[in-house]
Amino acid sequence: MTQEITIPFSLSGVRLDGALAQLFPEHSRSRLKAWLEEGHVTVDGEVLPGKTKLEGGEILVANLPEPEIQTEAQAENIPISVIFEDEHLLVINKPPGLVVHPGAGNREGTLLNALLHHAPQLANVARAGIVHRLDKDTSGVMMVAKTALAQTHLVRQLQSHSASREYVALVHGEVKKGGTIENMIGRHPKDRTRQAVVVFGGKTAITHYKVRELFGGPALKGRHYTLLECQLETGRTHQIRVHLSSQQRPLVGDATYGKRGDVMFGRQALHAWRLTVVHPFTGEKKRFVAPMAIDMKNLLKGLRAERDNLPEEDDFDDDFEEDGNEFIYVRD
Repeated sequence: MTQEITIPFSLSGVRLDGALAQLFPEHSRSRLKAWLEEGHVTVDGEVLPGKTKLEGGEILVANLPEPEIQTEAQAENIPISVIFEDEHLLVINKPPGLVVHPGAGNREGTLLNALLHHAPQLANVARAGIVHRLDKDTSGVMMVAKTALAQTHLVRQLQSHSASREYVALVHGEVKKGGTIENMIGRHPKDRTRQAVVVFGGKTAITHYKVRELFGGPALKGRHYTLLECQLETGRTHQIRVHLSSQQRPLVGDATYGKRGDVMFGRQALHAWRLTVVHPFTGEKKRFVAPMAIDMKNLLKGLRAERDNLPEEDDFDDDFEEDGNEFIYVRD
């Protein structure tokens, strides 16, 4: 696809790479940078470095390759819980046990397959609009872009950390106060299927956490658990699970990073609770809350009942809804 553009004088003094991001907002900065380095973009017939400052009036010719589109995956009628949807953005509450993207051993029955059935036009968007992932056994709020332009906008928010993602996690042990964990996360040096805190070769990972509720006391016979509220500043693979395990506070039920023989819960007790993002079309700040999956809700209900000597059938509010906030959307 070849496009010829006269650089507007409003971009005078702007670097070429920055101007490309403004002229082609439907493409990510990393993709534009690669195309620039590969010679797909010329200015007055020359291939120039991205740091070149423009004057305005130059003729820019962009011979941009078509982005790769997911074509192999098939649409499947898999129910999804929609929190919010318009023509630009889809926000869902992912159930535990659902793989997000097809991979080795998971070619079918994934969220991507479900999305192609729910919104067939997503076949024309890379990765069916998926901009971030949750682990198979993590539940909660996820956003999906319904257009290429929306996808680029949302990815940039994640890269700049302007989108906020908050989780609730039940961990072993007593955590008395909140804090921040900051270190490097990379591939485990011995087990390539796992991540680990590393000294070299990793990427910076930052997790903020605060205490939401403590479970302990005589009724629990010396056992202690803490419900934490975690906020990601970065988004590394398995970040919360690795970070909390590195602090000797592994997630309840985490078979990969948790306590050996932990059969208290059938998956890691981790739920993506809240997502705050700028709408890619309207520019409005939106905050979305996902009700907790029933298995984790029942786990907390049982711990409260045991701790406080209450009947388990008592109703507990585990969805953390915030009344009166017009930017919150909650749907059971």
